Amino acid sequence: MKRIFAVFISAMLCITMLCSCAGNDSSKDSSNTETITITDHTGAKVTVKKNIERIAVANILPLPSVISVFFDSADKLVGIAPQSMSAAENSLLGELYPALLKAETGFFDGTTINVEELIALNPDVVFYNADTPAVREAIESAGIPAVAISARKWENDASETLNQWLDLLGEMFEENDKAKLCRERSDKAKALINERLSARDTEQKMKILYLYQYSETAIAVPGNASFGQWWSTFVGGVNVSGELEGTNGVEVNMEQIYKWNPEIIFITNFNSAYPDDLYNNTFGSFDWSGISAVQNKRVYKTPLGMYRSYTPGVDTPITLLWTAKCVYPELFSDIDITAETISYYKDVFGIELTSEQAERIFSPDSDAAAW
Repeated sequence: MKRIFAVFISAMLCITMLCSCAGNDSSKDSSNTETITITDHTGAKVTVKKNIERIAVANILPLPSVISVFFDSADKLVGIAPQSMSAAENSLLGELYPALLKAETGFFDGTTINVEELIALNPDVVFYNADTPAVREAIESAGIPAVAISARKWENDASETLNQWLDLLGEMFEENDKAKLCRERSDKAKALINERLSARDTEQKMKILYLYQYSETAIAVPGNASFGQWWSTFVGGVNVSGELEGTNGVEVNMEQIYKWNPEIIFITNFNSAYPDDLYNNTFGSFDWSGISAVQNKRVYKTPLGMYRSYTPGVDTPITLLWTAKCVYPELFSDIDITAETISYYKDVFGIELTSEQAERIFSPDSDAAAW
């Protein structure tokens, strides 16, 4: 009888353990299949996994850097665009988040999606530029959720665009306070700039030119619907190429630049030129010697922290202060950009930068211009 009872107890224990294991597997499966529905920047309702582990980012190029800082990790990023990778390899981003440098780039050539390569990455979601419906169609044809991120919806306001990106990430992933802190820091920088600009003669606006792309034979500048227009206007200047219709890559000739005669030139990280190249005419087949900004040594290379700072990105609040100081140095002479950068990264993202790392943001590597 005791033997029968012992066998019975053993059998019951086995059944209990099996049920427990089945229950755990069921719970795990439930966790993996649970979904949420969000509204992306095109207004589309997109259903995605609640616990997203694998992310690909196509043609919204600054987003890998934003995601890396948002999570304080690049481990979820399995695929990014080649243009995002070239910036990561030559900036602080790849140094702080080396896992990003292992992401695949073959699924996207800068224009189109390679569906087979994308499927091989097995992403839970793909982020893409809201202005490219063909990219969305390709992603969805692979059976993968496509979430649109807009760079244009907020009138090229780099600060507000970053805020909106962070807000959407906050809806999709576990909330953290980085979006709130970043917005507060951006608002603080804007308020300071507005306060100090109000003290100057508003009739005297500096003439600014953003040299968006520059090669041996061509010059492209931002038109009236561009980030260059917003940056120039916000810091109290005028975008001389704002009279042109277009976004960021409107081609012009040197004759037109002489007519504008900009007092300040900002060279973006979408080309490899540096101020000295304009001062000494060592890049391209153009003569810059008669331009006011060149004669007065007021040509600047835009910063490259986590990404090319001409676009929205986590460096936008610092870039605001840096740009304002370049345009009106006498109004912002007390602003220590290196100290502000170190403080910003620590307070908002919990990242401890050295002085050397912070200073390098404002002396970017020309290799980051690979496009």
